[in-house]
Amino acid sequence: MILPVPAKLKGWQPLTPSGVAAFAAASAGRLFLVQFAAASLIAASLVWFLATDWSPSILAAIHRLPARGEIRAGRLDWADESPQILSEGHFLAFTVDLDHEDRLRLPTHVQVEFGRDSVRIYSLFGCAESGYPRDWTLPFNRSDLEPWWGAWEPPILWISAGTALVVLMGGWMLLGTVYFLPVWLIGYYANRDLSLWGSWKTAGAAMVPGALLMAAGIVLYGLGALDLVEWIITVCAHFLVGWLYLLISPFCAPRLPSPAATRGNPFTVPGDDRNRPRDRRT
Repeated sequence: MILPVPAKLKGWQPLTPSGVAAFAAASAGRLFLVQFAAASLIAASLVWFLATDWSPSILAAIHRLPARGEIRAGRLDWADESPQILSEGHFLAFTVDLDHEDRLRLPTHVQVEFGRDSVRIYSLFGCAESGYPRDWTLPFNRSDLEPWWGAWEPPILWISAGTALVVLMGGWMLLGTVYFLPVWLIGYYANRDLSLWGSWKTAGAAMVPGALLMAAGIVLYGLGALDLVEWIITVCAHFLVGWLYLLISPFCAPRLPSPAATRGNPFTVPGDDRNRPRDRRT
């Protein structure tokens, strides 16, 4: 005998372990809808951060570019003085240093430095360098890049939002496939009503609380309430939150009845009145 989950517990809010466990009895469509809402919050917070904290630095750098300039055959054609700062923001900065002499290291979270043959990106994680494409000719002047950025900024933000949605939804589906077996094993040994399919849905719902923490972390980082190190800690913590819900939620699933409670007399024939105890008064 398996006890059904009450209808009111069939999963809408994945904010508590019992709410996550309730998704075992919910439909896959309901789980997808809740995951999509959480992924949309992260995508919206990401687009807000890019539009508020990165886009102004990019536009300011374009305004500081000379009227003429381009990247041709893997080399930057730059006639202005070097090194110089194109834009400096709290989160993102752009500089030009043709010889990469490290004379302009700014206290920003990400610094993009254009050299004569390559571009360098400095951050907390160190320095990454990449050469310019030799088969392309790219504009590197105010006249060409101002209208280009004005036309492409909204599509880039929309593409960023769509990419975040696809990556998150696909990642949660993959993680649910990886995590459902441990969830089912916990439920099995805890004598809980968790099927393999229900365990997969529970594992998928357990990813949502950490996603909400991630969305809040992006907003707080963009507002300056968190520095870069604290934001990285938040990113790591959102994984820990998901694992914590994975471990606790199976214990909140409905308990299966004890075998002793359902075990009857194996020698009793159902409906046979001769097996009933007689009243001593008769």
